[in-house]
Amino acid sequence: QVQLVESVGGLVQPGGSLSVSCASSGSIFSINSMGWYRQAPGKQRELVAVITSGGSTKYADSVQGRFTISRDNVKNTVYLQMSSLKPEDTGVYYCNAHLVVTEWGTHFNDYWGQGTQVTVSS
Repeated sequence: QVQLVESVGGLVQPGGSLSVSCASSGSIFSINSMGWYRQAPGKQRELVAVITSGGSTKYADSVQGRFTISRDNVKNTVYLQMSSLKPEDTGVYYCNAHLVVTEWGTHFNDYWGQGTQVTVSS
């Protein structure tokens, strides 16, 4: 069974930096794309950043230039480095894996982590 486990987020002051990671497990051969989404209170979940196995990246306009997504294809782990954080970056950050190939075949459903809280506040 495929599982995604995010690292603990945290509380950071505006302008500060924070990094989170997401490790996957479950006899995984490959993951087509991995990404980060976030959900603020009272708002819908939104894309933050995504990265393909080839290293192509896409960012939400709101985080472009401040956040960096990266991944380790051997460890099937994705990272999100956040800098110049703003209060509006506050939310629960979820890791996502799309098109996962395991020893049991290709999984067309997306997998999600349990979420990690990131709070930006003074």
